[in-house]
Amino acid sequence: MTQRRPPLTHRLKKPAYHSALGPGLVTGAADDDPSGIATYSQAGAAYGFALLWPVVLAWPFLTAFQFTCAEIARVTGKGLAANLATHLPRAAVWAVVLMLLGANIFNIAADIAAMGEAARLVTGIPRLPLMVGFAALSLGLQIFVPYHRYVGILKWLTLTLFAYVLVVLAVGVDWRAALVGLWPSLPAGSATTVVAILGTTISPYLFFWQSAQELEEMQLEHARPLLQRPRAAPHELTRLMKDSAGGFLVTMIISLCIIAATAATLHGTGATTIATAADAAAALRPVAGDFAFALFAIGIIGTGLLAVPVLAGSAAYALSEVMGWRAGLELKPREAGGFYGVIFLAVTAALGLDLIGIDPIKALFWSAVVNGLVAVPVMLAIMALASRSDVMGKFRARGAQGWLGWGAVLLMALSAAGMFLL
Repeated sequence: MTQRRPPLTHRLKKPAYHSALGPGLVTGAADDDPSGIATYSQAGAAYGFALLWPVVLAWPFLTAFQFTCAEIARVTGKGLAANLATHLPRAAVWAVVLMLLGANIFNIAADIAAMGEAARLVTGIPRLPLMVGFAALSLGLQIFVPYHRYVGILKWLTLTLFAYVLVVLAVGVDWRAALVGLWPSLPAGSATTVVAILGTTISPYLFFWQSAQELEEMQLEHARPLLQRPRAAPHELTRLMKDSAGGFLVTMIISLCIIAATAATLHGTGATTIATAADAAAALRPVAGDFAFALFAIGIIGTGLLAVPVLAGSAAYALSEVMGWRAGLELKPREAGGFYGVIFLAVTAALGLDLIGIDPIKALFWSAVVNGLVAVPVMLAIMALASRSDVMGKFRARGAQGWLGWGAVLLMALSAAGMFLL
């Protein structure tokens, strides 16, 4: 990504939320997209509180891994794809980036479909114009609103996640039973759902997005890589850890709330066959009332508006870095045509899949399969880079960071293997 000094007004008027809330918050919140909501709803509806524990299990590993991705960007001044292209065979990097683009397009299609269906349930407007409207809104914001303003919109959208906290409060939860669900157990037939929970929690697009957002922040700050200014490392790395831990703590809490809400309502009534997030919202209505239904549906729309740009943007950053294109949401479209072209392609291709009637459940399945194929080799490569002193200098991953980072690779490898074996 090309470094460019922002206008003086951007530096002087940088909003306070840039220092208080970083890329980790947006990345973590985007992890609870409509596809993830569907998976968590299925877990709660089918198995009650028994599968809360995989969400808690994944949190420290995902936090450490996302911190590592952000650290690579801050230390080297280059994104993940650029670093991978420097140290891996180009054909391997191309394979990873193209699989990432394909998986993200399927995921965007599933998310847009879920948003359209949730909005239809709330408003009664046909799903088709709603899907087109959501896609156009997302594209317009990404292309025409510069990063220093757009990131504020994304951060405000994270507040929609707390609709699921209100859902839990509205429906009432047996907290003693929920606490029991934090202890690892494997109800009959639940192994595939555990794999799905881990798979939807640890997704490759999150790695590329958080790394790229650190570069965007460095541009706004006109900051040099930590390899060139090691004295700034204690402050910056502490901030990165707090940002990653906080962002994915929000993810964990919201995921637990979704499972708990559907466990407390749908599981007890026998409504265990939830296919999509919109199905979960519709099933909640007769059980928990209009208020809980509306909150659940609003959460789907809000998280979709947050996740679609993350999915499209992560693919655009990765492909642009491999191609050597200028990239960044702070740049104008004429300054980064290839970058914005990938964003446009990803969203319009996903919308096209929806318009021709692709089954969103199949889209989710194939995105999960491709993510499973992509995640393990990408995570192996990232941890290999993070452990090399010729790449990271004295900032290479070691100690608890190394153990948790490699543990995340093992966890995802087991999850991917389970996807194909179960």
